[in-house]
Amino acid sequence: MNLLLDTHVALWAITDHPQLPPRARELIESPRAAVWVSVASVWEIAIKHSLERGDMPVSSRDVARFFRASGYGLLSVEAEHVMAVEELPRHHQDPFDRLLVAQALVEPMRLITHDAQVARYSDTILLV
Repeated sequence: MNLLLDTHVALWAITDHPQLPPRARELIESPRAAVWVSVASVWEIAIKHSLERGDMPVSSRDVARFFRASGYGLLSVEAEHVMAVEELPRHHQDPFDRLLVAQALVEPMRLITHDAQVARYSDTILLV
């Protein structure tokens, strides 16, 4: 099963953060899972880290290295993903989350998120 992690779930997973729900951990650690993180998440981390607000202490360079070291694939943003964003209902306003949803639907992948608004897009999105 191809799993796409939303940004927070991906960060919690690589840091073994206590906020990572047990169900997410179980899915990510399954031998049947191929785990992916979108380049859009790396971009989101880069923006937040560069703003030096304190809520993103890790750089995009470091996080990409951590994702790779954890065995996660990095999913590129393709034109088909971007075009699919246009077709999405307005359940969520965050452009990064909308792109992750579009990527999951186009590929297809199971998006793992902790955001109930994101989960409204499809029953293939796993709310943890």
